[in-house]
Amino acid sequence: MKFGSAVISALVATSVVFADLNPIVVKGNAFFDSVTGDRFYIKGVDYQPPDANGETTDPLMDIDVCSRDIPYIKALGMNTIRVYHVDNAADHSECMQLLQDNGIYLLLDVATAEVSIARDYPMYSYNYVLLQHNFATVDAFSSYSNVLGFVAANEVVNAVNTTDTATVLKAVIRDMKQYISLQSPRTIPVGYCAADVSENRYQLAHYLNCGDEAERAEFFGLNDYSWCGSSSYTVSGYKEKVANFNNYSIPIFFSEYGCNLVEPREFTEVQAIYSSQMIPVFSGGLVYEYVQEANNYGLVEVTAGQKNVTLLTDYYNLQHQFNITTLPSGNGGYHAKNKPSECPPYVKDLWEANNTLPAMPEEASQYLTDGAGQPLGTDGPSNQWVPDSVLSSVGGTITRSSTAASATNRVTSTGTASSSVGISAIGSTASSAATSTGAAVANIVRQGAGLHSFVAPAVVVAISFALGLVAF
Repeated sequence: MKFGSAVISALVATSVVFADLNPIVVKGNAFFDSVTGDRFYIKGVDYQPPDANGETTDPLMDIDVCSRDIPYIKALGMNTIRVYHVDNAADHSECMQLLQDNGIYLLLDVATAEVSIARDYPMYSYNYVLLQHNFATVDAFSSYSNVLGFVAANEVVNAVNTTDTATVLKAVIRDMKQYISLQSPRTIPVGYCAADVSENRYQLAHYLNCGDEAERAEFFGLNDYSWCGSSSYTVSGYKEKVANFNNYSIPIFFSEYGCNLVEPREFTEVQAIYSSQMIPVFSGGLVYEYVQEANNYGLVEVTAGQKNVTLLTDYYNLQHQFNITTLPSGNGGYHAKNKPSECPPYVKDLWEANNTLPAMPEEASQYLTDGAGQPLGTDGPSNQWVPDSVLSSVGGTITRSSTAASATNRVTSTGTASSSVGISAIGSTASSAATSTGAAVANIVRQGAGLHSFVAPAVVVAISFALGLVAF
């Protein structure tokens, strides 16, 4: 079924207009409405529609795009969208108001292709440019009451040999929490969305929830594709995850779900996700993804100059599952008094994160008292650099992405130029290993377009080879 702009305008016009949504807060291992005290379950979709050229862009700065899509998201009964990439220098007020008017919250990733934690040399990407960008993004959105939370990074730990990046990740979470406490008009949770790497998923989750309160994440999202086709609570591994996270003390939810190895997707996992078996531990999830791209995960297809929307079978199947699924009443049996995790021990080649975090870069400390200043948007400097001396010591081998400069001079905060070589910004976008071959394939395939096209094709091939999914 196709709908033109006139029909869409009518849908928007007939939407019930809400007052500003009540902020959502964290209590124990769950989310709650800060005013009514009701339990809040995430019923959402991952939302990053590409522009007419197939490029990643900020959808929240274009009211035409938001007006086109939000009615269909609302019609699914959803209350949350997750956006992976925004331009923090743009005006988002119209789209944020439209989300408010339709009762929809925003879960926002702060990373971009140029400014993110880099796996190759994570400590060198932890610099004032990264923090200024993150803090300025907080400034751009913290006044909106329907911001559910900020995602400090997505899938930076995506294999057993990338766990050292978790140290920087946790430092960034700490810094963002401190900045919000000093500069934001309200408390907004900061967390992480993780690849479902079976070898260390629990170590990572517990690492981000251990130690000093100022350093701990405030939610944990899991990008999970383990329920494929007509699976079950047991076969999918959901039962195991619920058991293993039963004592987790912060909210956990599926930040991506919707395996497409069986098509069309039936979304029978919806009934499990919002069942009395899971909601004492999990707080819902977000379906991957809204707009159809080459990876074939879309709920809708956009055509005719980005104006016409065709609802796909997946959309109707998901809508049916939401319609027949009733949330349990009350607080869902959430756990109010679980204790923070114990920090996982060091295990060579499996878990190599450091429990002692690096101090905030000195150049960035001024932002805590003075604010982040002007947002630099997507045209600002990249935080991806490594000194020549470091590259020389490792033989000059480095992984580069299409967005990273091969050789450049970056200007430091003191105004002096430092010779450096750009490094990969794939920390927030690459594919992950998964609990099963099916989930692994789904995770790799879904990276084929949109935001995930930041990952070089060679990375996907390498991961596929490592998982035994392709051979040479």
